[in-house]
Amino acid sequence: MDVSTIVLFAFLLFLPIVGAFVAIALDRGTKWFSTALAAVVLTLGLDLLVRTFPKAMEVKWAGLPWLPVGGVFGFRIDPLSALMLLVITLIGFLVILFSNDYIGPGNVEHPVRDGQARYYFWMLLFLGSMIGVALSPNFLQLFIFWELTTLCSWALISYYEEEKGLRAGYKALLMTHIGGLFLMTGIVVLFVKTGSFDFDALSKLSPGALSAFFALTLVGGWAKAAQGPFYTWLPDAMEAPTPVSAYLHAAAMVKAGVYLVARVVLSCTPQARGELVSSGMAALTAVIALITMFMALFLFFFQDDLKRLLALSTITHLAYIITGSALGLWGSWPGFQGGILHIAAHGAGKALLFLSVGALAYFSGSKRMSELSGVGSKLPLVAVGFFVGAFTVTGVPPFAGFFSKLMIIGGALAMGGVGAFIGALLLLESVIAFAWFLWVGQKVFFGSLSPAAEAIGSSSAPIRIALLALIVLCIGITAIALPIVLRI
Repeated sequence: MDVSTIVLFAFLLFLPIVGAFVAIALDRGTKWFSTALAAVVLTLGLDLLVRTFPKAMEVKWAGLPWLPVGGVFGFRIDPLSALMLLVITLIGFLVILFSNDYIGPGNVEHPVRDGQARYYFWMLLFLGSMIGVALSPNFLQLFIFWELTTLCSWALISYYEEEKGLRAGYKALLMTHIGGLFLMTGIVVLFVKTGSFDFDALSKLSPGALSAFFALTLVGGWAKAAQGPFYTWLPDAMEAPTPVSAYLHAAAMVKAGVYLVARVVLSCTPQARGELVSSGMAALTAVIALITMFMALFLFFFQDDLKRLLALSTITHLAYIITGSALGLWGSWPGFQGGILHIAAHGAGKALLFLSVGALAYFSGSKRMSELSGVGSKLPLVAVGFFVGAFTVTGVPPFAGFFSKLMIIGGALAMGGVGAFIGALLLLESVIAFAWFLWVGQKVFFGSLSPAAEAIGSSSAPIRIALLALIVLCIGITAIALPIVLRI
């Protein structure tokens, strides 16, 4: 690896973290500085992908003196981390651009005059933390940045400093940190048994130790990705500003949970995956994911708040990705690759949905279905964004979600037996979710104008640009992500 690539790694990781401290020190111009910095980070990320694809690269340097192992810290990029890096930097830039107007006095629902520098500090720090998760060369470094994302999420959920937001931030901090403790325990088990924190060290574990490690990290992934008993923190986290929900709770933080599970599956040799299957880990992974998926789907029909509906939808799609990991444990590699591709497809579609709902609240002051109708005549771009996002996440061709879901469901059906049953359940979820989102879109955007819709009369260039870019991504991101995924 040449020196310029190592420097690029370092800049990509540390620039947003350093920039966060610059942003909070600025009074005026913090939003423009943060947007420019996010654009630079995106450019550096794309440069790194072009330089390294399709190779896997890793660089390490000396570790900690009190640990009898060298090379603890460094950088690693392979197809899985490359896909995460693409989603993190691309959607991160668009969300920060959208925030230029949303976090400001023009927001009808939440006018903000003070505290903008604090918002951009935590957003940039979160961007750097997620890049750290994606580029970590081992479980120890991943854990450090993993916990930093938990801290940033707590601060951003609580941003408005209202009682409900403060409670939601505390709940998210507590539940995701519990998952972090399980992950930490798994890392300790790995180090005690192998003397290493490396991803490849999983091949040195005995079948029993490997199953224990997988179970511990699976709980960590569940907590971060709002699966199983941990699912309740994510709907409550919708007290955060909508761009925060679009990024942390659709495209980035919750994806760290599914990334961890996928990383563990990918780091196991085929023989080790067989050992995990024999211990029932694949079955446990699939069962919890499917239960979580249909529990969240059931709750769709009791939501009036559009953001809470989108949060529940996010839970179902994280379950899709984890189901893909279960299929990988069972030997269905196309199903596993489909789950990885769904990280990008769902990231684009759900970010677009969240920002469309954010635009509704920005212009009208409401995000409740009962208070909105006929909005499409006032905000046609927002209406298009909502439907494109909905069609993407529910798997309507030619949008990105169709191709990722096709790979997951096809991989499941090809297994026969239990795989065919899983595939049928995934198809059922897609049909129900499509019908419900279609009904919600018709209710909100068509019909006579509601009083909230009649009050709409302003416009915003950053919001329009972010929505347009995400609409394009919902079709085009497959062309970028699929070549990466097929290298896994």
